Amino acid sequence: MSATPTLTPENDKGKSKELTSAEAAKRVQRTVVELVDGKGEEGKAAKVPREKRVAVKAEEVLSFKDYGTHVVVVTKDGQKLTSTGEE
Repeated sequence: MSATPTLTPENDKGKSKELTSAEAAKRVQRTVVELVDGKGEEGKAAKVPREKRVAVKAEEVLSFKDYGTHVVVVTKDGQKLTSTGEE
């Protein structure tokens, strides 16, 4: 008789499920700078830079690692992004 327990839904409750690249992409955002209409230094109309958080798309993900507290994603263009907001 085998002493090894079989994995059933009752026995598997403590195990974390494997993260997919689409789920990892949902947790990570990148910062982009866009030019918006605003006022320049002399009060005249000008384009001013503004930072914006943009979600990473699943097809951009090259690799990822789930550390439990945060997720790190490497994109196909070489950027390394983390779910903690630091780049």
